[in-house]
Amino acid sequence: YDGAIRFLGTAIRAFENDDPLDFNLTVHNNITKTQAIIRELSHSLDVEKAGELGHSLISLYDYFDTRLQEANIRKDKAILEEIIERVGELRDAWSESFNTINEGAQSGAHASTQIYAPNTDTPPAPAPSPSPTPDERPSFSITG
Repeated sequence: YDGAIRFLGTAIRAFENDDPLDFNLTVHNNITKTQAIIRELSHSLDVEKAGELGHSLISLYDYFDTRLQEANIRKDKAILEEIIERVGELRDAWSESFNTINEGAQSGAHASTQIYAPNTDTPPAPAPSPSPTPDERPSFSITG
């Protein structure tokens, strides 16, 4: 998310450029870089494992991509500001979620080490079978 925010920020600042060529190139290049990040986030998401959240994120990423295409065509700063705000909110939500999980893991780590006991009911894994000798290996003949 940080990369998308950084590229969107650069695209937004490009609206201050007086040179039309520099403006268009900077806006276009940074929007397409942001789209590449958003598309990668979308493609790397395992929707089956993520369930309803995964479907919601896919829809959100599709929305971002569509709005970024529109912003690139129209060179619309307001759309870029909308997307940077929403991506920032999403990043902050994930960050808060990770911090909550880490805090829970750290406080639970002490308790879990005190109650951990190895499972002795599990049977040992079977020993690997020895490799066949060259005489025991099936042969392959081209002539049949």
